[in-house]
Amino acid sequence: MAGSPPPAHDVADLGLAGDGAERIAWAAGQMPVLARIRERFAAQRPLEGVRVACCLHVTAETANLVRTLLGGGATVALCSANPLSVQDDVAAALVARDGVEVRARRGESLDDYAAHVLTLLAAPAGGPHVTLDDGADLLVTAHVRGGDALAALLGATEETTTGLVRIRRLEGEGKLRCPVVAVNEARTERALNDRHGTGQSALDGIVRASNVLLAGNTIVIVGYGWAGMGVAERARGAGAAVIVCEIDPLRALEARMAGYEVMPALQAAERGDVFVTVTGARAVLRREHFERMKDGALLANAGHFDVELDLEALAEIAAGGVRSVRPLVDEYVLGDGRRLNLLARGRVVNLAAAEGHPAAVMDVSFALQALSVEELVRRRGELSPGVHAVPEALDREVGRLKLEALGVTIDEPPSEGAATSIG
Repeated sequence: MAGSPPPAHDVADLGLAGDGAERIAWAAGQMPVLARIRERFAAQRPLEGVRVACCLHVTAETANLVRTLLGGGATVALCSANPLSVQDDVAAALVARDGVEVRARRGESLDDYAAHVLTLLAAPAGGPHVTLDDGADLLVTAHVRGGDALAALLGATEETTTGLVRIRRLEGEGKLRCPVVAVNEARTERALNDRHGTGQSALDGIVRASNVLLAGNTIVIVGYGWAGMGVAERARGAGAAVIVCEIDPLRALEARMAGYEVMPALQAAERGDVFVTVTGARAVLRREHFERMKDGALLANAGHFDVELDLEALAEIAAGGVRSVRPLVDEYVLGDGRRLNLLARGRVVNLAAAEGHPAAVMDVSFALQALSVEELVRRRGELSPGVHAVPEALDREVGRLKLEALGVTIDEPPSEGAATSIG
């Protein structure tokens, strides 16, 4: 876009565009599946004339998804799904180098955040044809506003468990007005993004924020879905003792059979050195838990929204006040002198305190996103309003491409009537 005036935007500093371009290029080198899709999109232009609005974490990996959609012919506008996950240099590069309307600043106020979402839904050219969400803020807001925000909408994608809970609530109330592809529930997404992406990046964020030694400490993981499973695996690999808290008996059984201690959160509260919530639910650690915790305990959230830790209750019992002891650590001093340390203000720790999932993981996630957008456009008018699974053929194709990029080959299915065993 050299020589062209930048599009409408609200970013920290366009002068950061050079650094952002380098960061985006580094991530691109680890995203071969998305690169393959981008090459095909550029040749076939399956998204020609489609307006796409994205409320996603503004990172280098997301920038490569945006560039893939642009290559397919789409017009893309982007705002942040979390004020603390914005990489300001990446935002600048997308505006200055790619001509994308970006409205995202690291640390932006909640009012600015809400205004950015509304701006994407009220674009002069008309509302979006497709929305991409991390947390469903864009899609839910479109449904609340109605009118022009929904008029052109032919479909949406969602990449978080929390967002799908909100969308399914709309669906259950009979208010969902478009098909939504549940990217978060694809097999490749669950296996790579949730388990391996969150597993590594959540601990990365905790260590960067606190410089804690994981070995020898007891880590309490509240929630043992795919993401909690990944955090538990990585924590044990780092030498920590792991306790799992669950409300689902089958998940709890899985954790126990994997060798972890399993117990109620109130019991675990007395033993943990580090607590990680990863449930998608509200206030899973509350006043009664805080009151039992050790002096110096670390509190981190790896769920999408900052609601899993009851921060109002934590503030209420901090009779000794709250102070910042490190850039991303707030110390709450309880009445008896015990200190509880909140990381990244309770926001998703892997993005607020680190760089989120590695690019090699987001390669799969964003390949699914790009192909899901293509599917929604290709099948416009065919899909009924409601939550739809990623087509199995699409899911398998992304897995195949990732294996190919890793240099891994596997056996072909046996022909009918052939022996079914291998070796």
